[in-house]
Amino acid sequence: MLTRSEIRSYLTARGPAQEELFAEARRLREEHFGSTVILRGVIEVTNVCRVNCDYCPMRRDNMRENDRYFMSSDDILERAREIRNAGIDIILLQGGETPRNLATIEDAIPRIRELFDGRVEILLNLGNMRRSQYERLRNLGAMSYILKHETSDPRLHEAVRHESLDERLRCMRDLLDLGYRVGTGLISSLPGQTLDSIVDDIELAEALGVHMCSVAPFVPAPNTPLQLEPAGSNELALNTIAVLRLHRPQMLIPSVSALEKTSTGGQSRGLAAGANVMTVNFTGDIDRQRYLIYGKDRFVVKKRYAEDLAQASGLRIRGSVFLGPDARDGVRVGGSAGRRDIS
Repeated sequence: MLTRSEIRSYLTARGPAQEELFAEARRLREEHFGSTVILRGVIEVTNVCRVNCDYCPMRRDNMRENDRYFMSSDDILERAREIRNAGIDIILLQGGETPRNLATIEDAIPRIRELFDGRVEILLNLGNMRRSQYERLRNLGAMSYILKHETSDPRLHEAVRHESLDERLRCMRDLLDLGYRVGTGLISSLPGQTLDSIVDDIELAEALGVHMCSVAPFVPAPNTPLQLEPAGSNELALNTIAVLRLHRPQMLIPSVSALEKTSTGGQSRGLAAGANVMTVNFTGDIDRQRYLIYGKDRFVVKKRYAEDLAQASGLRIRGSVFLGPDARDGVRVGGSAGRRDIS
C-alpha cells in the first residue's frame, strides 16, 4: 500500500521518474490481466439531466437551449445489436441523470440479455437513484454501475456539482451492497482542486472497494461556468492512472477519450500508464452530436481506432472480466476465470 507521501511524489513525477512509474504500472497490469485491453460499447441514451454541474454542457440550466432527446427501448436494442455484431460483450448504457428514462432502461435490459443469450455485462452510468431503483435494475440483469465521485473534496464537490458528496457515496455503497461491480472516477486538474485532494480521491477508491476507477483531465466546455478555465494537465491525469494501478492493481481503469481531446496521443499514453479499458461509441450520429459531454467538438472512439491503438500498444482485445461460467453472478476481477479474447 502506497503512503500519501509516495502518492504525492508519483503524481508529480516527470521525465525518467515518470517512465519508471508507467513501466511498473504496465507490469502490474500484465500480472493481473495479461497483455489485454477490455473493450466496451457505449450507448448514450439521453442528454437530459436534472443536475447542474458547472463543467458539463448538458447541465440543467442549458436544457432549454439544447436539442433534447430520449432513446426508445427499440433504439437501444438496435444499437446493442451492433455492439454484439462487433464482438463486444459489455454494453454501457449512459446518459444524463433523469428519472424520465428509467422505464425505458428497465424495458431494455431484459431484451439486451435475451439478444446476447445472457452472455453480456450490462453496465449502467445513469446517476443517483434510490436503493429500490438500483435493486430493480440489478434484478432485471444489470451487472455493473459507474457512479463517478468527480472530487472527494466535499466543499469543491458541492461548489461544482451543487449536490452532496455524501449522497453520492450513499449511492455507491448501496450499489456495492446490492452486488454490483462498481466504478467511480475523478476529474484531475478540476479548478479549485489540490494535489492532496487527488490523493484523497485515490484513497477513497481504495476505501470504498470499488472495481473500476476512471481519471479524466478537466476539459473546459463551452456554455458552462468553467468554460474560461485552463484545460487540465494530461501528465497529472496519466500519473494518477499509474498510481491507481500501483495502489489497486486489480482495478479496471479506462483510457478515456478526454485524454485524446486534450492532447493528441493521449489515449495511447493512457494505456502506457497502465489503463486496461477503452470505450467504443455506438450512439447514432444524430444523437451523438446532441450528447454534449464536452460540447459539440468531442473526440469519438470507433472500434477500428481502438483496435489499432491496442495493437500499437502490444495489447490483445478481450471481453468482460465479470462474465464467468455463471454470467449472472460473474467472477472476481483479476482472477483467471472468465478471461477470454474476442479478437
